Amino acid sequence: MKIFDSRILITLCCTLALSACSGEPDDTRPGQPVAHRRQLFKQFTRTLEPMGMVARERKDFNRSEFLASAQELQQLARQPWPYFTPDSNYPPTHAKADVWLKVGDFQQAQESFQAKTNELATMAQSGNAEQLRAAVNNVERSCKSCHKQFRNDS
Repeated sequence: MKIFDSRILITLCCTLALSACSGEPDDTRPGQPVAHRRQLFKQFTRTLEPMGMVARERKDFNRSEFLASAQELQQLARQPWPYFTPDSNYPPTHAKADVWLKVGDFQQAQESFQAKTNELATMAQSGNAEQLRAAVNNVERSCKSCHKQFRNDS
C-alpha cells in the first residue's frame, strides 16, 4: 500500500509544480494592453466555437442562441484593436512585429474581420443554414488569415 501512496504523492507534487509554471510572464505593464487583448481574443473563440459547431452540423441549431452569439461576436470584433498600442510589443504577446510595421495591412485585416462578423450577424437573423455555414466559414477564414500574417503561433 505504501508504493501506491507514494505514487499518488509524487503525481500530486508533479501536478502542483507544473500548474505553478504558466510558461509565460504576466502582463505587468500599466493598463495591461496585452492581457486585455488576449482576454478579448479568448472571448472571440468562446463565442465563435459553438457557431462553428452548428455550421459543421455537430450541434443543433437554435436560432435565438445563434443570433445572440453572432451579435456578441459582432460587438467583440471592435474591441481588441485599441490595445495594440506602439508600446505593447512585449512578452507575453504573440503578435508579430508586422502589427506595427505594416499598420495599413493590420488595419485592413481588422476591417475585413469586422465586415465578416457584421455579415454573420445579418445572416443569423435569416436562420438560413447554408448562409450561416458560409458566413461562419468566412469569419473563421478571416481569423486564420490575420493570425497567419500577424501572430506568432507559440
